[in-house]
Amino acid sequence: MHESKCAVDYHGLTPDVILSGIESLGIYPETGLLALNSYENRVYQFRCDRGHRYVVKFYRPGRWSDAQILEEHEFTLELADQEVPVAAPLELEGRTLHWFGGYRFALFPSVGGRQFEVDNFEHLEQIGRFIGRIHQLGSAHRFAHRVTLSPDIWCHAAISSLATNGHVPVHLEADFFDAAKRLADAVDRHWQRHAASAIRLHGDLHPGNILWTPDGPGFVDLDDACMGPAVQDIWMMLSGDRQTRLLQLDILLEGYQEFCDFNPAQLALIEPLRAMRMLYHCAWISRRWDDPAFPRYFPWFAEDGYWRQQIAALQEQLQMLDEAPLSLQPF
Repeated sequence: MHESKCAVDYHGLTPDVILSGIESLGIYPETGLLALNSYENRVYQFRCDRGHRYVVKFYRPGRWSDAQILEEHEFTLELADQEVPVAAPLELEGRTLHWFGGYRFALFPSVGGRQFEVDNFEHLEQIGRFIGRIHQLGSAHRFAHRVTLSPDIWCHAAISSLATNGHVPVHLEADFFDAAKRLADAVDRHWQRHAASAIRLHGDLHPGNILWTPDGPGFVDLDDACMGPAVQDIWMMLSGDRQTRLLQLDILLEGYQEFCDFNPAQLALIEPLRAMRMLYHCAWISRRWDDPAFPRYFPWFAEDGYWRQQIAALQEQLQMLDEAPLSLQPF
């Protein structure tokens, strides 16, 4: 399965390598490769000579181990076997993970559909049911190789990475790292106070990773599957003012709890999780800055204005941690 020479970046991933990799599986693209929106991996849609539509994903070199990718595939296939509508990798030649030209890749069926709209409450309740089913299965076993969501990785390691990479403007370093460290310390306190059991999760379940098809929702991109509290797969569905978020939460959990119990104490982790995502996102762009795609897609990352906005956002988020968490009962 493994090739002796493994790629360390995407420079060698030419169109010829992509096409040859797909053809090595006995599938022959008839159309060109349509690049899909993915910063972390390289993902393309195409139609083969038999009229079938596929998506091919070439994994970022060095990001995940083979064991971590295969564990994600196994979880996705488990969900598909239970008729949860996920885009599961296709098993070809007896495996789901393939190698070509030093790159690892997987093939998926193309899932068509429009973007899920969180203000459609009927659809939101259906989403809640399927998240409940995902977590019902996700709580049955643990990941052995995937990461566990925690402030150590998403806060403290992120801050260390930003300090090492030197992308924060020198004249803003003191303010930025002061705000970041105070926020990370506050997240630590909340995380310890509201400790929750960890289950297998989608991990990055925002509305952009849900497509609405004629048959209902389709869940895509379990690339960030991890162990963590159930609320991680719920809070990114919530938007708007507090009253709107409470209504959305009520509808989501009504569907969710048909299949899986939800501990309302986990609602206290929503703002800490948001804080963790903010810090991790900054560090993620910093770590990927050598990838030519990132300066192209995030040009403002190198501007003072971006870092001033981040300082203000981190300070505001620190205040949010002191506010009463969302609650479906009178607080």
